[in-house]
Amino acid sequence: MKIKDLVEIGMIKEIKPDKDLVDKEFSEADYDIEKARIAYEEKDYKWSIVKAYYSVFHSAKGILISMGFNEKAHIGIAEFLNILSKEGKLESRYVTDFKAAMSARQGADYQYDYSQDKAKDILSLAEEFIDKMKELRKKI
Repeated sequence: MKIKDLVEIGMIKEIKPDKDLVDKEFSEADYDIEKARIAYEEKDYKWSIVKAYYSVFHSAKGILISMGFNEKAHIGIAEFLNILSKEGKLESRYVTDFKAAMSARQGADYQYDYSQDKAKDILSLAEEFIDKMKELRKKI
C-alpha cells in the first residue's frame, strides 16, 4: 500500500502543510504526556493510558500534517506510519507502538481494561514515541 492508496480509500486526505498546525499538534502531545504522567502518579491508570495514547496520536498527526496529509480515522495514522516504515523513514517498532497505544486506549475506555503495569508500559512507550516523532519532524 502507498500513501496515495490511503487517500483513495479515505483514511487520510491531502492538505497544505501547515507549520502552525504542526506546532499545535506537538504542543498537544507534550500537554497530553505531562497529563499522563500526573495521572500515573495519582494512580489514575485509566486516564494515564488514555492521555498517553493521545500524546502518541498528536505527535504522529503532526508528522502527517507536516507531510501534507491529515487523518480521517485513527487507524489511518497507523497505516501512514507503516508506509513510512516500509520506505525506510521510520523503524517498524514505532508502528507497533502506535497500534499498542491505540489498543490500550480502546481497552481502557471501552472494556475497562487498565492496570498500573499497563499504564507504566504505555507511558514509557509514549515518551519514546514522541521523542522519535520530534526527531523525524526535523528530517522532513
